[in-house]
Amino acid sequence: MPLNIRKVKNDDLEQLVVLINIAYRTQSSRSWTTEKDFICGQRITQQQLSHALEQSRFELFVAENELGHIIACIGLTFEHTSVEIGTFAIDPTLQNLGYGREMLHFVEEYVEEYYPEVVSLMMYVLDVRSELIAYYQRRGYQVTGLKESYPIEAGVGQPLVPTQLIEMRKLISRNISVKS
Repeated sequence: MPLNIRKVKNDDLEQLVVLINIAYRTQSSRSWTTEKDFICGQRITQQQLSHALEQSRFELFVAENELGHIIACIGLTFEHTSVEIGTFAIDPTLQNLGYGREMLHFVEEYVEEYYPEVVSLMMYVLDVRSELIAYYQRRGYQVTGLKESYPIEAGVGQPLVPTQLIEMRKLISRNISVKS
């Protein structure tokens, strides 16, 4: 079933905060993207999400199922010629059904179509999340070798194990030249 993907509305915020925190900080039978064993505490608050949405260079998309319930979200932060993908969450009870792939594909096409100045997409992934790194590599993202400390000061949780963020990057397909 294709998702209805749209830009976030103000009345979505409460539902999104719940979705994001559940996706990142709990474990269900289908969930494989949780950070529960690595990071504790809330992933996001309504105030943090509201603040992000006030930023002119940030866009957030949500996906609704056939009943109109939000089951996924993905955010884009624009920086000159690149876009950082973040705030990416799928309802843990609905993971492994292709919704993450659909959301990622949607924003990749969206950026390619509406932002011709953007040449690459990037994201940060916890270095302890080897299965997630492999997932993004299968979708064309490459580990760049750049690492950052976990942003404790951002109020997005406390690490339970030593961890860093690793950068992954993918070139926009229109920028890849074909050699003959």
